[in-house]
Amino acid sequence: MLGRVLERFIDAQSRWAKPLGDWLHGVMAAIFGRMLPIRDFLGGTWLGHPLHALLTDVPIGALTLTIVLDVIGQPVAADVALLIGVLAMIAAALAGYADYSTTDGRARVRATIHSSLMVVSLLIYLVSLAIRATGPTSRALPIALSIVAFVILAGGAFVGGDVAYALGNMVDRHAWRPSGAKWQPLEVGEIAEGSPVRARVGAQALVLIRSGKTIHALHELCAHAGGPLSEGTIVAGCIECPWHGSRFEIATGRRARGPTVYDQPAYEVRAVAPGGYEVRRTS
Repeated sequence: MLGRVLERFIDAQSRWAKPLGDWLHGVMAAIFGRMLPIRDFLGGTWLGHPLHALLTDVPIGALTLTIVLDVIGQPVAADVALLIGVLAMIAAALAGYADYSTTDGRARVRATIHSSLMVVSLLIYLVSLAIRATGPTSRALPIALSIVAFVILAGGAFVGGDVAYALGNMVDRHAWRPSGAKWQPLEVGEIAEGSPVRARVGAQALVLIRSGKTIHALHELCAHAGGPLSEGTIVAGCIECPWHGSRFEIATGRRARGPTVYDQPAYEVRAVAPGGYEVRRTS
């Protein structure tokens, strides 16, 4: 019941979040589009896991500790925890905006609300930190500001969780796909040399690339956001997704360039008489 009320409230913010998100996305896409290695590093391609999700635990823990230390009368420790929390928020924000640069649709709208709440929270924390640094006679104001900022932070974390768990942004599109070793018949026409060809195996769609007598097969939906790899291009032994530019090695399905942080399911292809093919998943 409460979740539905909160969801309706969040959706009502789309009137300002959508235009702001479209503008901000353009800015971030332009910035990170010129710095692809940095985008991939901040996205977590090197780690095989979204870096933003990992980093967000640090500020939430540190800023929770700040409140506890303030309440029990440990001002120096509370200020140190707040500083760590603020620095961690900035690091998490950088990773988050790298993800945001390749986020589309409804997820982008909610990510805009999430980032807006987090920026407001960060600004209030910075004010609290500045006041604390002056050594005020009374710590009531900076402590109150920290509590207000934490409430906003919690709201932003709720929306951020919704982006991942409810809308599936930055999750592996093949996480629940079976990986059995059974050979299955492949439905496909002519397989041209060096060009992506869409094929079907049961309810699944694959992309095939012929290289001489060898036929490589990957799942057709990009692991990053579900883009159609059969509409992609071949670049340096990889297939590049037409949506966000993720690249996967044709022979293995391993990620070669982000924004994906996941590998692509790969399949083995064999010829069967008369003139047909069978496939089975290998990774």
